Amino acid sequence: MSDSKTSSFSTWRPATRLLHAGMERTEFGETSEALFLTSGFVYDNAEQAAKTFTGEVQHYQYSRFANPTVTALERRLADLEGAEACVATSTGMGAVSSALLSHVKAGERVVASRALFGSCHWIVANLLPRYGVETVFVDGADLTAWDEALSKPTAAVLLESPSNPMLDVLDIAAIAERAHKAGAIVVVDNVFASPIYQKPLQLGADVVVYSCTKHIDGQGRVLGGAVLGRQDWITETLQPFTRNTGNALSPFNAWVMLKGLETLSLRVDAMTRNAAAVADYLASAPGIVSVRYPGRKDHPQYDLAQRQMSGGGSLVAFEVAGGQEGAFAFMNALQLIAISNNLGDARSMVTHPATTTHMKIGPEERARLGISDGAIRFSVGLEDSADLIDDLARGVAALPRG
Repeated sequence: MSDSKTSSFSTWRPATRLLHAGMERTEFGETSEALFLTSGFVYDNAEQAAKTFTGEVQHYQYSRFANPTVTALERRLADLEGAEACVATSTGMGAVSSALLSHVKAGERVVASRALFGSCHWIVANLLPRYGVETVFVDGADLTAWDEALSKPTAAVLLESPSNPMLDVLDIAAIAERAHKAGAIVVVDNVFASPIYQKPLQLGADVVVYSCTKHIDGQGRVLGGAVLGRQDWITETLQPFTRNTGNALSPFNAWVMLKGLETLSLRVDAMTRNAAAVADYLASAPGIVSVRYPGRKDHPQYDLAQRQMSGGGSLVAFEVAGGQEGAFAFMNALQLIAISNNLGDARSMVTHPATTTHMKIGPEERARLGISDGAIRFSVGLEDSADLIDDLARGVAALPRG
């Protein structure tokens, strides 16, 4: 890239960066990013190979370590997030587990918000203690609880905001300030907000993790994850772990995600407009007990969401009358909206967390998180909002009366 183009790059706005950041064309001058579907790389001579392994020469070695297509994705994600560096992983859970396991060791503490995706909750509640790591859960919205939990030295803090599935909004800046005093790094799962609507690093977080399967691909095609943070932490702490444990992203998946990034802002904005419309409909529909959407004034952390996020996002949580029976009747009546445990997709999807994504945390923990048997998570897609509302009306009509 020439100096004049580099100068222009620094002034580009996010939508432009999503198309052009990290682009390095080969000598063939391709318009789309090249797909390097190769397991390994060759060297000009034995000396170059030796110097590559000592770090004296920068040269691709093996696609488990690095690959040009994956590097392009990592650079573009880092630019979008405002991070110094990024490591792409095979899945979103690979990103979460790598961020934590690479950083903590036996005898240290991890403090986490109680409101986590089921697999994230399992890592904190079950996996880390197996390796001698003390773990503590807190009510993420209660800063007093964070004060108490972080009164002892802590290695890492993990939180989601908005949370999965009930869309709690946590004060990232306030939690980060407390965590840093305890010596912890702050890891934020930013999937629900997406990199379009929230910048955790600017709010004081140290590490941001994504399931790129969600909005970044966002079209139901491939799995992938990403961990973003400071260059020194990525190089010294995270990369030795991911390279040696094999949590590598396929170059093909990286290429698909590069294509997804090109339309990310367009899709997320359109999905958010739809989400706002359906949240308003559900709030006035009979048989709907409650609705949670960060863009509505009746959300319990609405003011915080307005300060911390630039949009309400594509997820809506709501509770129907009749518990599980009501929820199943509602979902089974839908003709357009699919039943799936995925989210952030171009197609709308509903999930019953109590029997799927959060089943294994148990009824007592679900009750503490506000996940009732009648709770439904709605990932709003790109369909016409009027068609979505018509379909939701079928669900409302199917709810038990009386």
